[in-house]
Order: sequence, then structure tokens, then C-alpha cells
Amino acid sequence: MKKILLLLLLMPSTFQYVSAQLTPFEKSKDRNTTATYPEVISFYKALDEKYPQLKMLTCGPTDIGKPLHLVVLSKEKVFDPEAIRRQNKRILLINNGIHPGEPEGIDATMMLARNLLEQDKLPKDVVICIIPVYNIDGSLNRGVSRINQNGPETYGFRGNYQNLDLNRDFIKGDSQNSQSFQEIFNTWKPEIFIDNHTSNGADYQYIITLIPTQKDKLQPVLAEYLSGSLVPELYAKMAKAGFPLTPYVNSIGETPDTGIEGFLETARYSTGYAALHNTIGFMPETHMLKPYKQRVESTYQFMHEMLTIMQRDAQLIGKNRKRADEIIKNQVVFPLSWKLDRKDSTEFNFSGYEAKYKPSEVSSFDRLYYDRNSPFEKSIKVWNKFVPATEVSKPLAYIIPQAWQKVISLLKMNGVQMKQLSTDVSLDVDMYYVNDYKTSPRPYEGHYIHSSVKLNVEKQRVNFYAGDYVLYVNQPQNRYIVETLEPQGVDSFFAWNFFDPILGQKEHFSAYVFEDEAARLMKDDPKLKKQFEDEKLSNPELGKSGSAALNWVYRHSVYYEKTFMRYPVGRIMSDIKLDLK
Repeated sequence: MKKILLLLLLMPSTFQYVSAQLTPFEKSKDRNTTATYPEVISFYKALDEKYPQLKMLTCGPTDIGKPLHLVVLSKEKVFDPEAIRRQNKRILLINNGIHPGEPEGIDATMMLARNLLEQDKLPKDVVICIIPVYNIDGSLNRGVSRINQNGPETYGFRGNYQNLDLNRDFIKGDSQNSQSFQEIFNTWKPEIFIDNHTSNGADYQYIITLIPTQKDKLQPVLAEYLSGSLVPELYAKMAKAGFPLTPYVNSIGETPDTGIEGFLETARYSTGYAALHNTIGFMPETHMLKPYKQRVESTYQFMHEMLTIMQRDAQLIGKNRKRADEIIKNQVVFPLSWKLDRKDSTEFNFSGYEAKYKPSEVSSFDRLYYDRNSPFEKSIKVWNKFVPATEVSKPLAYIIPQAWQKVISLLKMNGVQMKQLSTDVSLDVDMYYVNDYKTSPRPYEGHYIHSSVKLNVEKQRVNFYAGDYVLYVNQPQNRYIVETLEPQGVDSFFAWNFFDPILGQKEHFSAYVFEDEAARLMKDDPKLKKQFEDEKLSNPELGKSGSAALNWVYRHSVYYEKTFMRYPVGRIMSDIKLDLK
């Protein structure tokens, strides 16, 4: 790692900053300036006017009232995603400014787009889609809020206009930004996705770190290419260019030399969301303490190397994606949550700085610091194998009452094919009852997330109505369908409170009224009476409380509401002839 600075000084520079149309970053004396939102849009508008190979599209609203733009670079000037797929070309989607305080991608992508156009180096078999600034809301809220970051001079804020972290909003879609992004993503269907970021955490020698889609939860055909070819080659190319990569430094202890564990990006995150659609995702995280100039250049280099590999492997990447979609359509068992396998680790030669302690000048207690005069290279352990913690077998189809409109809207947004019942009908289906769950004590991104969900399954005849939605689980979107609709999923719609009304009981009884009816029920139903006596033997507390006894009878009577704690999405387990439109 000591060679990094020498390499940067001696290697032919990819970044000459010679152009008729410079970015604000390039114009600044010390390369410590990031473009404002108006400057970004003006820059791409100028490219749009000058080059027919670039088109800037307006794709939907954001919470701040400004449109989300998509810049498309196509060597053959084809800007229709269906036509591009018919031409058997690959699509790379680059997302910038999801956290506007981490703006490297904004500046690097502006230069990349311009250079590809000016030098006539657009790839033949790859169409590049760029979201110039995703969190426009945060970008406009400019200041210096990231105290642990070395530049740029000013930048945007992490939260959006609703104060949402948009990199936690991909499944729940609370923001208009997220809904517009999902429309873009499912219209263009990229094979590779890059979401540019800046890190937080420890100090070390690397300028750039990398989070690829977690391999063990990616479809295996894609995971084999990712781990066996794509990631190793990115590491080799970036090292040769003077920007060695390290796995994202997610330390198991206070400092990196304790070892690194993989980052499990579930579907709330951008790359976790992409994986549900069989898209390979990357989250480059430049090191927050390195000069901004180096962070921008490393981001540029990463995207450049990705494009080179995509062009070379265009046919293989397309073949892998097609194969993965076919397998997912027929897959039966789906993981819903994962756990780290602590018994499985690899070694990585890590370049860091010695962690030391000295008295704090603020509190006088010992404080951690990294001594840049004491660099090291040592082998550390990396734990990056995840195994399923919860799995479920898919039903033939799900049936969703039309009342749950946000769920329906998100499913449609994500390309899920659904039909509606033409008539009212009673169906024999499997229904879940929520037996137990935990809820976070504090709000997280506007929600009190449910976890540790325990379910009972009951076969019931349930009334459904004309207009209710039926979706068969035989689609390339199966992972999205199952992981959102199964309540035990870590980022399911149930986990994010979409179905919370079912957790409230709507009817109850007045004890003095129900006493006589409860006595009659016990007298007329010997089976119920015996069940009650058996329950008292196994649960002595039941015999010590009159209200508990009365409540037990109520819960086992015809008066008790069947919909209380019943998850409203039915699971159709056998092929039933349905009248659908």
C-alpha cells in the first residue's frame, strides 16, 4: 500500500481535465468543490444540446417538487429501453447523490459522460443510464453537516425533504423519489447497477472500498459470475490504476484489524432492492478522510473499469441475466432472512494504520486515533458467508384484497403481473395468523419495524370480491413478490407496518352480558367444555381469573372476529379455476 502514492504520481493520468465544458469540480483550484443541483442539470442540458448520443429524460416527481432526471448515453442514439433490449445490449444504471453529502459520484459521472462523448468512446454494447442527483431535496439543503469528512467545501444533506434516508426507502417507497426511481429501474431493467457513496468509520490507507451485492443472497448464476470473475477483475484493474480496493470496512470490533464482516444489504437498500430483480449491484464507498480530488477520481476510475468489463462480457452478462430470470420463475423455496456464518472466513491482506490511544483533550479519558506514521499491511479475517435463517415455500398464487392499495401500487410499480377477480367468490386458501412479533421501541425511517414474526397457518374458506388481485408466483419478479408478501421477511410489507390495522381488535364483550351466553355455550358444547378444562390443567393461571376464563370462552366462540391478527393476503395452494380479468 506504500506504493499507492507513488503510483498516483507516476502513472499516466486518466484525469487531464482538458475540455471545452468543464465541471465546477474541474474549475476549482484545489478540486475541492462539488456541483450544485442547478449546475448539474445545466451541465447535462448542454451535453444534450451538443451530442445526439445523449438524451436527458424527465422521469417523475420528487418530494421537493422538482423532477427526477435520467441521462441516457447510447452510441447508436436509441433511447427506448425495449428497443435496446431487442438489440441485445446491456444497460448500466448509475445512481448519484442518494446521500448528497457524499457527492463524488455526481462530479465523477459528469466528467465520465462528457469524456465518453468528446472522445467518441461510448461502448457499442452497453447503454449508460445516469441519475444525476437522486436526492434533489438533500442536495438543495447545502451546508457542512458531515464533520467526519475531508471536503468538499460545501455539500448537500443526507435526509430528503421528509427527512428520510432514501437508502432505506426502496421497499417501502414512502418518498416520491423512491417511487420515481422504481419506475425508472423497472422500465430500464439494468443488468448492472452502481450506487456511488462515501464511507464512514475507521481510518486506513485505501481511497475506495466496495460493497458488491451480497453473493449468498444473489441468484447463484449471477453470484458465480460476480464472485468468480467480475469482482476479482475489478480488484485487479483498480489496483493497476492506482486505486486498490478493499471490502467495505465493516469491522467486527472497534478497529479493522479485528476483522471485517460482510455488509448484508437487505431490500431496503439500493443494491439489496436491485438483487430482488436479478440485477448485480455495487456500492463503491470512497474513504471520507481522503482528499476530495482522490475520491472523485477513484469513483471515475471504478465506473470506467466497470464499463470496460461490461462491454467485453456483454453477451455473457445478458445470458446470465436471462438464465437467472428463468430459474427464479420456477424456484420453489425462498429465503426470507439470513445470518452470518461465523465458522467461515477468508484472509485479506489489509493496508491500514495502527490504532492507538491517548488522553482526550476534551474529556481527559483515553480516545482512539489512527497513527498515519505507523502504516501496516497484515492479513485479517473476512467473514462474508451468509446462510438462510428463515425460508418459505411459495404458494401457487397470492390473492390480495383491493383495499390494500399501497401494496398493489408498489407491486405494479415493480413489474409484477396481476389480474383481478371478475366476480365475488369464496375460496379455500391458507391464511396466516400472526401469533407473535416484536416491534422496535423507537421509530426508524418513520416506521416501527416488526421482526421475529411467528405465524400459524389455517386453511379457511374466505370471501373475496370482484376487483381483488391475484398474482401467480411464476414470474421473474418472484423474489420481490415473496420477500415483500411473506410476513416473516426482514423487509416485508408487514415488517414495514403496511398491514398494521389487522393487529387491532375491533369488537369485544361486556362481561356482565357475555356471562350468561358463555355459560350456555359451555353447557351446549361438551367438547368446548372439555377443551376449557384441559386448558386449565396446562395453564393454571386460567383458573385463577374470572376475566381470563371469560375471555378464553369468547375467543373460542363464534362471536370472536376471525380477522383479528389474520394477515389479509391469502395463499392459493392448488390450481383453482378463477374468473379473472
